[in-house]
Amino acid sequence: MSKAEITSWDKNILQVSVPMDSPLRQVNSYILTDEKGRVTIIDPGPRSPDTENCWLGILQELNLSWMDVRDIVVTHHHPDHYGLAGWLQSQSGCKVWMTERAHAEARLMWGDGFGDDAGNGNGKDINDFLPVYFSRHGMTDEWSNGIKAHLESFNSQVEPQPVVSYLNLAEPFRMGGREWQLIVTGGHAPGHVSLYHADSGLMICGDAVLPQISPNVSLLPGSDPQPLETFLQGLRELGSYPVSMAFPGHREPFAGFTHRVNSLLAHHEERLDTAAALLTSGPLSGFAVCEVLFRSRVTSVHQMRFAMSETLAHLAELVRRERAVMLEADGGFLFASAERVREHIS
Repeated sequence: MSKAEITSWDKNILQVSVPMDSPLRQVNSYILTDEKGRVTIIDPGPRSPDTENCWLGILQELNLSWMDVRDIVVTHHHPDHYGLAGWLQSQSGCKVWMTERAHAEARLMWGDGFGDDAGNGNGKDINDFLPVYFSRHGMTDEWSNGIKAHLESFNSQVEPQPVVSYLNLAEPFRMGGREWQLIVTGGHAPGHVSLYHADSGLMICGDAVLPQISPNVSLLPGSDPQPLETFLQGLRELGSYPVSMAFPGHREPFAGFTHRVNSLLAHHEERLDTAAALLTSGPLSGFAVCEVLFRSRVTSVHQMRFAMSETLAHLAELVRRERAVMLEADGGFLFASAERVREHIS
């Protein structure tokens, strides 16, 4: 059984390192205790027998009972943040809070939210449609054939799904004896919420801003059609807050929040330029661009799904900025330099 490391920050914020699958290996959950000794848990982690036992050990170590768990806040719908919320709720009877948009995305991925009205899903389950979508963007069968089973492997990590209460974005959320401002951004995950305490400058930022790691930005059918634009807008908004310490979903809490935000903004502009330069030699599929951008870092279907989705997010942003155009060809899609297309037309 994995034992969670518990680190105390500030006067009442505990960082709990919850185990998860590679490559990240751990996700940060945070426990905030109020004046009456009741706790709010932020992002409890993915569900597995290991993490269930991990949380039983955490409660025992902190001398807490299930009755002491008042609320769970989920920053976004990804399994490593949302997954255990339903199980913890079933044990404690607590409320599970997330944004309405984030909950809609959870239903898209693991519920009944994907169909014709979701945007070209054609009534199929996303687990069936995503491999086809990737194939139309040039992904080889070697990779696309593994996508469905990979997606289905997350089902057990999010069951049972919680009964969700929606955060009121017009009001602060009280936890740990403090009032926290809710800041909703997207790109990494639609409806992602960060929590900011102005008096202390503390920011609980989930995966919106991470140290050392660039948060994945994925274009998925039926979801945000311009996730990179959304992500960059969110970074600029988050960077406008004076932050003394940031508490991320992975790696360690960190200072220098504004510097990190600016680094991420610069990183994506550089990647956009790299992708645009690749198109100057002629039209390419999304998969061909992905292979160049992520060639040395993709060794699993899990990594390929993220790499492909992020490549498509960058290509969609190039199209939005009129630096590229998307062309239909033989039932699939190619991307071309907008400048080269204009030269050809003229």
